[in-house]
Amino acid sequence: MAREKPINKAEKRRQNAAHGASRVSGSRRGSAPAGRKAVSRSRSGEIRLIPIIVDDEIRSGAHVADKLLDSLHKTRHQIQPGDILVIKHKIISKAEGQLIDLATITPSAESVSWARQYGLDPRVIELALRESRSVIRRKNGVLITETNHGFLCANSGIDVSNVDGGRHALLLPEDPDRSAQQIHRELMKQTEIAVPVIITDSFGRPWREGLTEFAIGIAAMKPLRDDRGRTDPHGYELKASVEAIADELACAAGLVCGKLNRAPACIVRGFPYQAREGRVSELLRPPSSDLFR
Repeated sequence: MAREKPINKAEKRRQNAAHGASRVSGSRRGSAPAGRKAVSRSRSGEIRLIPIIVDDEIRSGAHVADKLLDSLHKTRHQIQPGDILVIKHKIISKAEGQLIDLATITPSAESVSWARQYGLDPRVIELALRESRSVIRRKNGVLITETNHGFLCANSGIDVSNVDGGRHALLLPEDPDRSAQQIHRELMKQTEIAVPVIITDSFGRPWREGLTEFAIGIAAMKPLRDDRGRTDPHGYELKASVEAIADELACAAGLVCGKLNRAPACIVRGFPYQAREGRVSELLRPPSSDLFR
């Protein structure tokens, strides 16, 4: 029987790149080939959610990629080709210094009057207005704004939970796409794996009770899957099926990245995705087609 020809390192890297990412760790590599359709799919169709526990507090200036890799190492996990990394925005915002001392906020008379009616902190209301592009609704103690990023959410996404007991408020990252891209690049440098990154936040939704996760930043994957033109098992041609897979992955990760279990990030393993430069703006419906704004 003929013996297999040995494969040198360069050839191995080319083969790994063709399958979506390199399995080699501990050295450097460049960006993924342009136009690559890196798709990872579990043979069984099973998708795994692996929470990443971070025990210490994230401070301004911290390197999020390093923190997450260290946490994975402690639990004997590692990023694999085809994985997707989902991160709650809070550790990103903390690392980027998006903390505001509420003692420095002087609310307007309007903010004080409105907050007093509903037992709210007028400083948070004032800060939410400052961080907004426009006010969408303000009624019954609920302030819905459009943030400077274009997100529609309560209080411009400002958070005071899991910060420091209410002395500071945490803003959204200034540019969540840029934050996701930076972490993506750093992970690639350290692991040689082109892992997509999704940054999330918890938003409420019209017509439904409770919070759920939404993607607010994305890197290295297509956030939407367009099935229009395909046929279902009955032969019907799909005409309106555009699936927000980045939001669905955010929600899936939210099941293990709760506010109380110190798991600010999660690896999603086994989900098929298309690798390309993604932007969260692709998920935002323009006002011209928004029937409810």
